[in-house]
Amino acid sequence: MRTAVVIGTGLIGTSAALALAGRGVTVHLRDHDPAQARTAAALGAGRDEVPEGPVDLAIIAVPPALVPAALAEAMRAGTARGYLDVASVKGGPRRELEALGVDMTAYIGTHPMSGKERSGPLAATADLFEGRPWVLTPTRDTDTEVLNLALELVALCRAVPVVMDADAHDRAVALVSHTPQLISSMVAARLADADETAVRLCGQGIRDVTRIAASDPRMWVDILSANPGPVADVLAGVAADLDETVRALRALQSSDDDKRREGVSGVEDVLRRGNAGRERVPGKHGAAPAVYETVAVLISDRPGELARIFADAGRAGVNIEDVRIEHATGQQAGLVQLMVEPSAAPGLSASLRERGWALRQ
Repeated sequence: MRTAVVIGTGLIGTSAALALAGRGVTVHLRDHDPAQARTAAALGAGRDEVPEGPVDLAIIAVPPALVPAALAEAMRAGTARGYLDVASVKGGPRRELEALGVDMTAYIGTHPMSGKERSGPLAATADLFEGRPWVLTPTRDTDTEVLNLALELVALCRAVPVVMDADAHDRAVALVSHTPQLISSMVAARLADADETAVRLCGQGIRDVTRIAASDPRMWVDILSANPGPVADVLAGVAADLDETVRALRALQSSDDDKRREGVSGVEDVLRRGNAGRERVPGKHGAAPAVYETVAVLISDRPGELARIFADAGRAGVNIEDVRIEHATGQQAGLVQLMVEPSAAPGLSASLRERGWALRQ
């Protein structure tokens, strides 16, 4: 691939353009908002000018509802040899394209499984897709050259290609992406009118659950409008679990021992099923989940403290597999949780204590 055009210079489009431009591809940028295309160009993502002739690949990076029209327009103009979109929903846009009668041999639907809570070109980075799955949904009509161009794009963005059926993809993202967004938003919505005293007690758990609730509502309305059925199906299952859990909790309030036992059983059931589901979430680099031990270190909120603790862990010969930081309420301090292999935890703890760090049991 030598040339490409990115139509839609938001987070995903600009990030793909940055990755391609950084690897020598000549990228042309288009957007319904010329100022946004200029911003992406100023970031080094390419040129906000029309190519002189057909490019190798056109990347359609617009909201799902706009994909069919944008693709059809680009195809009618003979913009490229191959076309793909990066929308988070695949089945609906494909069927709309078929209804429009466009050349389906030149098109492949794709979805990079990566993103941020922030949107727009200023949030884009060239490494956004590195190591992340990038779903490809070819059909029997997809030309081999177009599939190869898509695979080259994925390779240049250093993502991991995953081939799926379009409708299976939509059901999958409803479960692992779209429904979690709604549930995160619902939990965060409980905080909107909560008493300030309660909100001040927020810890890492509520931060983890509500992190993605900071996402752009307009973007998510577009996404959910394109995949409402599968998301509603998953939410119906969640709603059934919620109903059962509410009944179980009410039973725990009862003075009747039998009802209390039923309540304990119901709550335990949903928690255990949650354990089982969590164990299926892929671990580091997509491997099977690993069990790490946590070394918790008290740390002051001063410049260089994180770098120092990582350097001290390195001197101890220990690889930090994951890290979390919990900030203390009303204090310039916090707790750094270093996740390491269980066999490495005792040595790391001893080494950090020797270097003056305060550990919490």
